[in-house]
Amino acid sequence: MRSRSFVTSVLVTLFLISAVNPASADSAKPGQSMTHMKTAAGVASTLEAAGVILYVQGGATSAVIGEDVSAATSQVVFHIPVTANKAGVQHTGSNIIFFNTANNKYLTLKNPVIDLAKGAVSAIVPQAGDAKVDILTITNASTAKPKITNDKKIKQRTTAYTGTTLVLAPGVAATIASVLGLPAGSLPDGLAFGTADVTLYSKLK
Repeated sequence: MRSRSFVTSVLVTLFLISAVNPASADSAKPGQSMTHMKTAAGVASTLEAAGVILYVQGGATSAVIGEDVSAATSQVVFHIPVTANKAGVQHTGSNIIFFNTANNKYLTLKNPVIDLAKGAVSAIVPQAGDAKVDILTITNASTAKPKITNDKKIKQRTTAYTGTTLVLAPGVAATIASVLGLPAGSLPDGLAFGTADVTLYSKLK
């Protein structure tokens, strides 16, 4: 337990350090996007109870809301771009990492990208030969209503979606458990993972 507490303290420190180092790739310019995801309250503590630490690495921003990742109400905030590369700007998402403290096995979901039309979030998985896999499903993609704001002064349109909900895509929970060496069924299929607010910027004609 002392070892796990130490690991948790180190990871929380990493979260806070990365939070004060925001990347400048995503700004309010046409052709770009701003998307920040917040994990559902209790996801981090559910994983921690199974001996798994959830943390994020890099991207525009990442942080922990709450005292620590093991708290029942703790939430992790990180960045998922809508486009991986658009208008000549590389959009890099925060890598999502699941780390099993019991055996040091880990699973990396690299540079996740949100696809509103498809209703999914995909990521590159190094442990699967860098395959691009749908990791999260947007449950309300077809019903989400955007708020559109037109700024004629700077000729920019802002399209904002608030509260898109995400769950682990089918089979992902079992894959996580398998890679981390957890007993089958340790993580529920379709686990509610979090919410995301998506903002798109485009030019006004």
